[in-house]
Amino acid sequence: MVVSRDIGKTLADFCRPERMALVVYDMQVGITNQVKNGPAILAEVLKVLEAARAGGYPVIFLRHLSMPKPLMGAFQMRQAMAWQRTDDPDAVRPWFLRGAPGFELVPELAPREDEAILDKITFSAFEGTPLAIILRDLGLTSFAICGIATEIGIDPTVRHGADLGLVPIVIRDACGAGHHEAGERSMDNIAFMGDAILTGVDEIIGQMARGSSTGRRVA
Repeated sequence: MVVSRDIGKTLADFCRPERMALVVYDMQVGITNQVKNGPAILAEVLKVLEAARAGGYPVIFLRHLSMPKPLMGAFQMRQAMAWQRTDDPDAVRPWFLRGAPGFELVPELAPREDEAILDKITFSAFEGTPLAIILRDLGLTSFAICGIATEIGIDPTVRHGADLGLVPIVIRDACGAGHHEAGERSMDNIAFMGDAILTGVDEIIGQMARGSSTGRRVA
């Protein structure tokens, strides 16, 4: 039997190092540079990242990875053609090949040795990565997410995470969108579904400090 106090309803219920990780989504050089307010989003992400590190919260970075053209199957080629707005497969150029400058995380994030970097070829951070395994193995029940882009990767990650039984916490003002209206629609839909908790940078930073006051998570 589930006791009501164990369900968790508020940000305070989940924002503790033993219950929540911070997921930083696709803050790569080649993606951040495409977003009009990329520097502003980076500044907000860095605030949250600093608070997570200070509070001992697990931190996991995601990167979008392109396959070399010989390894792009029919779907990946079709998707690349749609994104690059071409009808010619020969004109497709993989944007995020491993080792390319645009593939790397923006240097300001400076991932630490005790933080994970996961590569993916999907938009959901859970598909084809060990993210869910990592969170469950740590005994976590939720994840806070920030980064770029809301309408492309954060929305499907939130929905997928909820389907896996994890409570998503979306940091609205630390999530950037390539298309403003599409990003707002995604946020509105996330709010409408009701599975996620929506918060802001200032609120979650304050809660991270309060939630970690009993001590950092010990592996």
